[in-house]
Amino acid sequence: MGIAITLKEYLVDHGAQYQVIEHTRTNSALETSEAAHVPGDRLAKSILLGDEDRYVLAVIPATHRLEVNRLNELVRHKLQLITESEMAGAFSDCEVGAMPPIGEAYGIDTWVDPSLLSQPEIYFEAGDHCALIKMSGDDFRNLFKDSKQLPMSHHL
Repeated sequence: MGIAITLKEYLVDHGAQYQVIEHTRTNSALETSEAAHVPGDRLAKSILLGDEDRYVLAVIPATHRLEVNRLNELVRHKLQLITESEMAGAFSDCEVGAMPPIGEAYGIDTWVDPSLLSQPEIYFEAGDHCALIKMSGDDFRNLFKDSKQLPMSHHL
């Protein structure tokens, strides 16, 4: 499959420079980090949350665990993990579990953990379980300049 069409169009429209890195099929962010030989702290992991009104995409490093309760306290709202079937509908051109962190491309608000924004380069899912996007930290920060930054995770 490679890069999802919606993601590719968004990156082109926003002038982001990137490379696609192929790797063996994986089933988790940490497996992807190992298979692609990239540091887990530089691999952005996307977690879809929501409530009865909307979806929100939380983006954290692959080496971190999302603190849903802490996030709910920070935003004063009750969000919960979204089911796989709902994920498939929200990211229709992506494989389930391989969502890119660019929720805005799919009409979904995106919140990013600040620990990702200090990295010199970032990697993230391209829409399937066999390809990553690699981009400079500057291009990644530019894509997230209007996103909410929340310390919502902790290192494993």
